Amino acid sequence: MSARTRPTLTDVSALGVVLGVWAHPDDETLLSGGLMAAARDAGQRVVCVTATLGERGTSDPLRWPPDRLRRVRRQELRASLAALGVDEHVSLELPDGDCARQPAEPIIDRLTHIIETVRPDTIITFGPDGMTGHEDHQTISHWATEARERSGTTAHLLYATTTEEFATQWSQVAGNFPVFLADGLPLATPLSQLAFRLGLSAHSMDQKMVALRAQATQMTPLLDALGEDLVRQYWSVETFVSADAARGESAQWGTWRVAA
Repeated sequence: MSARTRPTLTDVSALGVVLGVWAHPDDETLLSGGLMAAARDAGQRVVCVTATLGERGTSDPLRWPPDRLRRVRRQELRASLAALGVDEHVSLELPDGDCARQPAEPIIDRLTHIIETVRPDTIITFGPDGMTGHEDHQTISHWATEARERSGTTAHLLYATTTEEFATQWSQVAGNFPVFLADGLPLATPLSQLAFRLGLSAHSMDQKMVALRAQATQMTPLLDALGEDLVRQYWSVETFVSADAARGESAQWGTWRVAA
């Protein structure tokens, strides 16, 4: 059966050992917090890689100069992963907002080594769109995809995506919280194209909310803007497409811009 016609998986145990590769603290929790929590509850190994510590992730740089925000977000990430039961984490310590201008080869080599060491059954990361269109996200997608190829692993590579339902819901609040930074986002992926879909249990969603709240420098504005009920509604389902099925079909996401 081809990747294109593979049935959508809904059981996290089918993912085996999971390796997540993300750009900033909070990416992993928003897009795969429930998946990680459920996998750990089932006794599966989960390893999380974070490229940067998000030291530029603020609209108030006077209050949060980069050195201070880096220290705080490191601790927030530790607390967040602990809430999800994840105790294996690798930080690449790259500069926030500048991933695309880093020398790619040594970073891809490091990710390749991580894959060869962890030996995951499933790798999860951003798609070429970067989920929100952020350049760091797009760069991580490319690096992780290339590292998977170089490693020779048979691990299934999954790209986080959003569905038609999410895109419709988000359109109602998009003007008040402009997190999608490129034209054509959020994606409206049909359910028939999903490779993995996880509807979070109440327990896993509670864990995810604790993990999100742990990353207060980033999540407090979102929670204040949307309210906890909407955050639970929007991020209670985690969805992924197969990178193999998506290959060659992605748009060129060249409209990325820094949010005002």
